[in-house]
Amino acid sequence: MASILRFRKLCYVEPVKFQSFQPQKIDKKEETVATEAKTALEKNEKRNKRQPKEWSCINSCCWVIGYLCTTWWLLLVLFNCLPATFPGFQVLESPGTRLKLEGLTALHPVVLVPGIVTGGLELWEGKPCAEGLFRKRLWGGSFTELLKRPLCLLEHLALHNETGLDPPGIRLRAVPGLVAADYFAPGYFVWAVLIENLAKIGYEGKNMHMAAYDWRLSFQNTEIRDQTLSRLKSQIELMYVTNGYMKVVVVPHSMGVIYFLHFLKWVETPPPMGGGGGPGWCAKHIKAIMNIGPVFLGVPKAVSNLFSAEAKDVASLRAMDPGVLDSEILRLQALEHVMRVTRTWDSIASLLPKGGETIWGNLDWSPEEGHACDLSKKRYSQASAGDKDTNDSDVKMGFHVKESKYGRIISFGKETLQLSSSQLPSVDTKEFLGTRTNKNTNSACGGEVWTEYDEMCRETIPKIAENKPYTARTVLDLLRFVAPKMMQRVESHLSYGIADNLDDPKYNRYKYWSNPLETKLPDAPDIEIYCSYGVGIPTERSYIYKLSPNDKCKSIPFRIDSSVDGDEDSCLRGGVYLTDGDETVPVISAGFMCAKGWRGRTRFNPSGIATHIREYRHKPPASLLEGRGLESGAHVDILGNFALIEDVLRVAAGATGAEIGGDRVYSDIFRMSDRVNLRL
Repeated sequence: MASILRFRKLCYVEPVKFQSFQPQKIDKKEETVATEAKTALEKNEKRNKRQPKEWSCINSCCWVIGYLCTTWWLLLVLFNCLPATFPGFQVLESPGTRLKLEGLTALHPVVLVPGIVTGGLELWEGKPCAEGLFRKRLWGGSFTELLKRPLCLLEHLALHNETGLDPPGIRLRAVPGLVAADYFAPGYFVWAVLIENLAKIGYEGKNMHMAAYDWRLSFQNTEIRDQTLSRLKSQIELMYVTNGYMKVVVVPHSMGVIYFLHFLKWVETPPPMGGGGGPGWCAKHIKAIMNIGPVFLGVPKAVSNLFSAEAKDVASLRAMDPGVLDSEILRLQALEHVMRVTRTWDSIASLLPKGGETIWGNLDWSPEEGHACDLSKKRYSQASAGDKDTNDSDVKMGFHVKESKYGRIISFGKETLQLSSSQLPSVDTKEFLGTRTNKNTNSACGGEVWTEYDEMCRETIPKIAENKPYTARTVLDLLRFVAPKMMQRVESHLSYGIADNLDDPKYNRYKYWSNPLETKLPDAPDIEIYCSYGVGIPTERSYIYKLSPNDKCKSIPFRIDSSVDGDEDSCLRGGVYLTDGDETVPVISAGFMCAKGWRGRTRFNPSGIATHIREYRHKPPASLLEGRGLESGAHVDILGNFALIEDVLRVAAGATGAEIGGDRVYSDIFRMSDRVNLRL
């Protein structure tokens, strides 16, 4: 009994005095009990020491989450409590509200034509991995399915590699209505701000329409598979009749610009190839075409996308952490999967540069030479159509830079840019064609062929990169070599040249209709065409490449050399030459047709349709309350630009180009256009 009492006192009353206990006064049995008690006490102390550390970690996480949530809610409450007139936080009155007070009301029906990527796609038929997703968005929306099953999503987004249509057992279709492209993702607007402002002056479903289509397909395939062009024709005719025979104002954006250009030719062409509207259809139904962020002559970014599945942002990310995109954990290999999918989309190929070296320059010349790369120092001056000296003055006033080889869209190695054309080896992809045969296919790859590089003899890859620059003409030959299946399919639907004789019957085929240099505008002199785009943002123009250190058979053998930079005054940053534009489309592509190609009566514009250039100088948001910016000139964000929205509303309400101010030019587009030697 005495031993039990001592044990109780040891464990619960005075554990700290254990060492003062006199062992000589305890018998052997009691000594055993004491030893066991000491061992239990040590274990209890260790357990008590570990417990606070474990709970401390959990508590820290909870506190961090709590702080973040509390801060977010406090900012939200503060935002809603601030008065609208608080100094520095006053939000400008929306164009729709202001113009409504001026008496503007809806007059002409409006058709919105979205561009590439921004339109939603929903599932109508899929593979077992997409079970439960019927009529749910696989593209555009919350993108939760991308995180849950990315490979399944990519499988459904890809088209058939030979037909460019649906793969067996998969059907994705464009989401109909205004919700198709009002928001790309929750909180990320595309057309929503413009739609809201149109609604404020009286627009609604009966006089406003979103011409949604499957942006992955070639333009003629949207008609073959979905009859999208026929439905657009019927919708315009219906809106024309039901709105008092008022002509329609069409507002295309980005790739939607050349999609609608294709429609203009298709609608007047006799069936079965065209819509059978006759030569006067456009003149009867269309008042104005307000092209936003137009890609009339393509974008160099499409070249890098098809060649190596990357652009400047991707190259920068890879340079910071190459393991993210090049990892093979769980067969990730993100860029290879992206290339496998995007090479089935004819829409990407529709954005390849058009006009060849005449428009984009050759080995020794480009229309952008003399461009000032530091746009923060460039002094933009407003110029009219006839005031070309204003553009030249910017170059003469200390902003002239070293001659940049913009015409070399792809170069291997920085030293290639320093050499004159006479010192460079000639580019002839025909010398490679004999080596690209099935017998040279690397059989070690096995399994699924992700890219056409897997069917290519790896011995020919270094030959492509032997100090050879590629221009807008030869880069097409390069793509024909590295991706022959894709280019064979694409070139049955698209063309990239300049027509010598537009009256040649061959130009009545649909493959030429989306190229403004190989088709005529309709005979409709009363239509007005606007080229509206942002300027003042460094935009990708040409690339420095290198061979990829990863030589595995499923890898992409080329990548942008992001380690290459120019000097202080150079336009070369991170392996990419930059020029003026809207971050995606260079000025020469967005503005050339309105500045020169269609200006006045030309062979591309025989009826003399009036053209207007409306440039919007980029200005970053002044505060968080402006969101992505009320004066942004970025390619997508410009759809929330208040000045652009006001122009659209005024034209829709009946104003002409002259009444809204005619040309508004901040860039060097007239100087660039004058340097292009194109027969008009």
